[in-house]
Amino acid sequence: MSDEQYISELSSFINNSVTPFHTVNTVREYLSANNYEELKADEPFKIEAGRRYYINIYDSTLIAFNIGADIRDSKGKVNLRCSASHTDSPCFKVKPEYMIKEALRKDEGYIKLNTEVYGGPILNTWLDRPLSIAGKVVIKGKEWYDSETRFVDVKKPVLTIPNLAIHMNREVNKGVELNRQKDMLPVIGLFNEDENYEDIVQKLIVEELKKQGRNIDKEDISDYELFIYQAEKGSTIGVYDEMYSSPRLDNLTSVFAQMRAIVNCDRQDGINMAIFYDNEEIGSATKQGAASQIIMLILEKMYVALGYNRDDMINDILSGMMVSIDVAHATHPNSPEKSDRTNKVSLNGGIVIKESASQSYANDAQGISAVKSICEKFGCKYQTFVNRSDMPGGRTLGSISSTVLPMRTIDIGIPLLAMHSSRELMGKNDEKNLEKFLTGFYS
Repeated sequence: MSDEQYISELSSFINNSVTPFHTVNTVREYLSANNYEELKADEPFKIEAGRRYYINIYDSTLIAFNIGADIRDSKGKVNLRCSASHTDSPCFKVKPEYMIKEALRKDEGYIKLNTEVYGGPILNTWLDRPLSIAGKVVIKGKEWYDSETRFVDVKKPVLTIPNLAIHMNREVNKGVELNRQKDMLPVIGLFNEDENYEDIVQKLIVEELKKQGRNIDKEDISDYELFIYQAEKGSTIGVYDEMYSSPRLDNLTSVFAQMRAIVNCDRQDGINMAIFYDNEEIGSATKQGAASQIIMLILEKMYVALGYNRDDMINDILSGMMVSIDVAHATHPNSPEKSDRTNKVSLNGGIVIKESASQSYANDAQGISAVKSICEKFGCKYQTFVNRSDMPGGRTLGSISSTVLPMRTIDIGIPLLAMHSSRELMGKNDEKNLEKFLTGFYS
């Protein structure tokens, strides 16, 4: 596959994965098309060697695994290899009572939505962008337990957050702090006294559900989880098209490579597992996040279904390996002093092995050696990232998941510029390199 075709497929994946719900749905469709069978998390597992499976966890986390024809190796171990990424990205979430009542006055003239910030976006990069709405909708049933869930994506730009003109803010280029409740509210329309704006979001939902063949009234909507997302598409950048700019590269680049690698790997023994967690951007401390017990519960159900006991599972966890995949910081062209003096990271320089003395990135020498060996065997470029000693970075899935799954874990990812911007920048070759590494790791 050419580089252009590969980036086109990545772009299509990102365009379809506008919320964690849509990301999981897109991954599910890909896995189903490649002979993965769905298991229900709350039902007994019926699994066997040589088969492929996935479990949908609350619609925004997914766990996929395949079992070799020979589950145990010559030493009697289940060679357990896992990877983890996350499905969420920094954005804005629509509040339950979203209409700004005072905005309905004729003299103000604008219709605004009340939102809250999700994660840690660079706020000013969301100004003046075409924005849209997507998420999960729950439709009332006859009984409280009989509700129906649908996913909606308005797709067309229906929102924007306008900047204040420099003439009214002469100091803007010296730096302005944006207030999340005042300055970041999106405009959805202009006042028209002949229109009723009270239920404008519900009306959009009803229109989208009609396109799906589901005719309901807005009163049938019980609740929703809706997010604002950046609606512009990705594009190649550079005189030789060597870079790629897009929304949600953090962390859909990892999800995309992981999804393809778990399908394309070929190993005759052991278990390969790919975990796509939600809520990393808000700390992972949720029922479907990396800090939850969900992965241990699923592993225990798997081992029970395969006829093994808890001791078998613990032994295999302690001898297994996890690769945590999240994006890394490239050295910035205009602020190179923000990076470590000797460990420089470049776009198109290969996957990044992330290290930290504080273990904010999970690593140890044996794990890093294994990653380097896999890279050398399969021809994958790699580089090393360490934060400046006076500038600590954030935690990742690796360090968080290690507290509940004490498996040797290494943090890697592809390098980005403008991480957490509404548009981020990557090297065009790094994504294919990451998939090659993960396929080799699983194989």
